[in-house]
Amino acid sequence: MAAPKKYPDELRARAVRLYRESDPKPTIRRLAEQLNVHHEALRNWIRQAEADAGERHDRPTTEMAEENRRLREEVAELRRVNEILRAASSYFASELGPTRRRS
Repeated sequence: MAAPKKYPDELRARAVRLYRESDPKPTIRRLAEQLNVHHEALRNWIRQAEADAGERHDRPTTEMAEENRRLREEVAELRRVNEILRAASSYFASELGPTRRRS
C-alpha cells in the first residue's frame, strides 16, 4: 500500500499552475518556500506536469505510470494463480498415479 500523500492534490495543482503561468518563471526554491512545500516535491510536480503535457519525454506520463502499476499488479496476481495451478497439478498427478489406458 502506498504511503499517504503529504500534500493535497489541490495544492499540487495550484503550485504547478502558479509556476507554469508565471512570467518570468520564479525559482522553484523560492516558490516552494512561499507555498510552504519542499522544493524537490514542487520540482517533481512540475516535471510530471510537463511529462503529462507532452513537453518532456524522460519520464512516463501519469496515465502510463498508473497503467504500469495496474499491469504489475495483474502480473503478480497471474503469477500467484499459476503457482496455485502448478501445485494443484502436481498434487493430482501424484494422487492419481499413472493413467491407465482404456481398451
